[in-house]
Amino acid sequence: MKLNNKYFLLRHGQTIYQKENRQRNYEASENPTIPLTDEGKQMVAESAGKLNGENISLIFSSPYLRTKQTAEITTKILGVEKINYDERLVDINLGIFMGRPMEESFNFYMTGDKKFDNRPEAGESWNDILKRVKSFLDDVEKKYENEIILIVSHADPIWIMAGYLRGYKDENVFFEARKDRENSYPKLAQIIKV
Repeated sequence: MKLNNKYFLLRHGQTIYQKENRQRNYEASENPTIPLTDEGKQMVAESAGKLNGENISLIFSSPYLRTKQTAEITTKILGVEKINYDERLVDINLGIFMGRPMEESFNFYMTGDKKFDNRPEAGESWNDILKRVKSFLDDVEKKYENEIILIVSHADPIWIMAGYLRGYKDENVFFEARKDRENSYPKLAQIIKV
């Protein structure tokens, strides 16, 4: 896939849920309002510092609080004037698995031959995420050229965006790439260059 722009993907910093090792154990209504911890803010500042000299010209972000805070910290460090928020960059909707142990949703998503099609009741499949991030990226590619773009989002959307931008066509390739946590499935405040 030939890209008109260069991309950096940044996962938000630590929240209380990661700090206390209870990831995704929150209710759906709480998800958009979860803030970064002080450690999370520091993690983001360190990551943003690594982007100095990359000439980031545009920043897009999920509108959730933890990603907004991540984008705001990054914007100040990089001197970028504006953050563009887009709903297509939000975290995965786990539906009936919201507020329940992470292992339950993980086991559900990893069942069967067509894992990208597994959609929990009132939630999203990975194909749903692929459709929305593809729509976002296609719009950005049509609108901009020769920009260096930072996208601030969440683990699953970043993993899927990285695969789409790299031209992956088969879900098995996505899963193989997911094993590479340095280049595909991001840790907290990790930058992935595409």
